[in-house]
Amino acid sequence: MKYIGLNRQIWNNNFKSVLLLILFPAVIFGLVWLFIFFVQPEPGYRVDYANQWFLRTVPWVSIAVLLWFIIAWFSHTKMIESATGSVPLSRKENMRIYNLVENLCISCGMPMPKINIIEDESLNAFASGMSKPTFTVSLSRGIINKLDDAELEAVIAHELTHIRNRDVRLLIVSIVFVGIFAFLTEAIVRSVRFSGGGRGKKDGRVVIVALLLAALGYLLSSIFRFAISRQREYMADGGSALMTKNPLALASALEKISIDPRIEAVKRNDVAQLFIENPQDKKIRPASFSFSMIFMTHPPIEKRIEILKQF
Repeated sequence: MKYIGLNRQIWNNNFKSVLLLILFPAVIFGLVWLFIFFVQPEPGYRVDYANQWFLRTVPWVSIAVLLWFIIAWFSHTKMIESATGSVPLSRKENMRIYNLVENLCISCGMPMPKINIIEDESLNAFASGMSKPTFTVSLSRGIINKLDDAELEAVIAHELTHIRNRDVRLLIVSIVFVGIFAFLTEAIVRSVRFSGGGRGKKDGRVVIVALLLAALGYLLSSIFRFAISRQREYMADGGSALMTKNPLALASALEKISIDPRIEAVKRNDVAQLFIENPQDKKIRPASFSFSMIFMTHPPIEKRIEILKQF
C-alpha cells in the first residue's frame, strides 16, 4: 500500500465517514419513495403519484425516525456500559495506567477520562462516553499485564483519539439507523407469521414489497455502518502515531492483540465494534481485500500494522 501521509489519510477518512453518514437518511427516504411507487393503485401515473404522496409522508417519517433515534440513543449508552463487564480502576490499584493516561492527556490538552478495567486475560481495549463526564477508557486485565509501557501507551492513545474524534457518538448514530431497518424487517416477518396467511392479493403485495425494501435497507445500512467503523479505526491508529510519535509501538501492540482479542463478556456485535480489535472474531482476517471485508467492523489487523510500519 502506498503511504500518502497521515494528515491526508485522516482527511480522507473524515470525508468518507461524513459521506457514509449522509447516506443513512438518504436510504430511508429513498426506500419510502420506492415503497409508495410500487404499491400505488394507479400504474399509469407512478412517478407523479409517488412524488405527491412521498412529500406528504416526509414529515411523519422524519418524526418517527427522530423519536426512534432519541429512544435508541439513550438505550445504547446504557447497553454499552452494561455489556462489556468493565468496572472502575482506582489510582491506587494501578498507578502505571493513570500515569500513562495523564501524560498523554496533558500532551494533547484534553481532559482526563475515567479509567475502567475488564477482568479478562485477553488483550483488548475500548473507549466510550457521549460527553465529557462519561468519557471512559476501558482496558482488559490481559492488555495491562502483557504489553510493555510503550505498547500500552500507544493503545491508550488510540482510545483517546476515539474520544477526541467523538467516534462513539458517530458509531451509535450508525447503529441506530441499522436498528430501524432491523426492527421493520422483524416486525413484517412476525406480522406475516402470525397472520396465518389470511391476506388478500393486494395486502400480500404490500407486505412483500415492504419486506424486500426493509431487508434491502438493513443490508445497505449495515454496510455503511461497517465502513464507518473501519474508517474510524484507521483514524485512531493515525492519532495514536501522532500523539506518541511511536507508530511502531502500536504496530507491536496490535500484533500481540491479534493473538487473543476475544473478551468473553461481549456478545453483541454493535458493542464489539467499539474495541480496538473486534473481540468476536475467532481468527485473524486476511490482509487482502475480499467481498467479505465489507461486512467487517474493523480493517484487517495486518493492513493496519502495515500502514503503521510505513511511518
